[in-house]
Amino acid sequence: MPGLIAPSDYSQEPPRHPCLRINAKEPFNAEPPRSVLISSYVTPVDFFYKRNHGPIPLVDNIERYSVSLNGLIENPKELFMKDIRMLPKYNVTATLQCAGNRRTAMSKTRTVKGVGWDVSALGNAVWGGAKLADVLELVGIPKFSYSTQKGGKHVEFVSIDRCKEENGGPYKASIPLDQASNPEADVLLAYEMNGEPLNRDHGYPLRVVVPGVIGARSVKWLDSISIIAEECQGFFMQKDYKMFPPSINWDNIDWSTRRPQMDFPVQCVICSLEDVDHIKPGKVTVSGYAVSGGGRGIERVDVSVDGGKTFVEATRYQKIGAPYVADSPSSHKWAWVFFEVTVDVRQNTEIVAKAVDSAANVQPEKVEDVWNLRGILNTSWHRVQVRVGRSNI
Repeated sequence: MPGLIAPSDYSQEPPRHPCLRINAKEPFNAEPPRSVLISSYVTPVDFFYKRNHGPIPLVDNIERYSVSLNGLIENPKELFMKDIRMLPKYNVTATLQCAGNRRTAMSKTRTVKGVGWDVSALGNAVWGGAKLADVLELVGIPKFSYSTQKGGKHVEFVSIDRCKEENGGPYKASIPLDQASNPEADVLLAYEMNGEPLNRDHGYPLRVVVPGVIGARSVKWLDSISIIAEECQGFFMQKDYKMFPPSINWDNIDWSTRRPQMDFPVQCVICSLEDVDHIKPGKVTVSGYAVSGGGRGIERVDVSVDGGKTFVEATRYQKIGAPYVADSPSSHKWAWVFFEVTVDVRQNTEIVAKAVDSAANVQPEKVEDVWNLRGILNTSWHRVQVRVGRSNI
């Protein structure tokens, strides 16, 4: 593509913050310490997890950069950045989460394949850009469309990014047209993150942001948008990021029997304590994040200090000092919620957290119940072990 280049090696990677935990160097995949996540409701760009499949693309001429809109439409079009910026700009606060978040805990049950993410393969940002519904209107697709006159029912996003899983071809994914053309779904062609231009790791100059859906569908470094009849046939839609039962292994897997994963389930994680933490006896603050997909709010977060036998309800907030209400117009429906509760811990124990979303979905108790060979969507109760040490006084 004119203006945007996919390097063939990793010699021109951007700088990254030294506090990141690197899970893979080439391609670069990294996450921040869990305690950093709850230090700010809007995750600073430097601490937002990095999920890549190849060398980071380079822009050599932003004036020449354009995105093609093609496929099953009457009037294909090339859009330059100036065209996209002329459309109404929206800011959407949304949490993006890798489907492999908490994969390392799943591997402790049985080994799974994939990047070894801990609990921080997600972040919450204010994304700025044009709504995809407005962009589609430029090529004759009305808002709230289910199909085009030529039979297009899905919108495929193709990146300039090249990856080995596509045999050197581009990364790509799709969403249904009725979601893409719905302005209330808040799907963006984003060019800003937290009020600044996207940086290279996060998709500069233009990316898709699909709120409430696993991060794999929010394609970065956008090259083209195609209106297609069936869902994208790329690797990451058809042979990855699908949810299989625990009985399926690499010998009996049939990828065609499962749909691509889209919405992510309800999830919460304790971030104020590590997996095994040594504390003094007494009052302990337990805090972390909770989030659910599809725009569903967090109705409740329960915390246990006896391994899950009894629970107390934590407070929830998005703004400090303002209680969070799941269905309030002032709440960010695509964003995470922080929770906090102070408990009394006098002996070694297991602290557990579980969340309930506004549709009454609750996290499963055991990781064994959701184990799958690709290690995606580990939403089991989050557990940390605490070891209580006696004071010298």
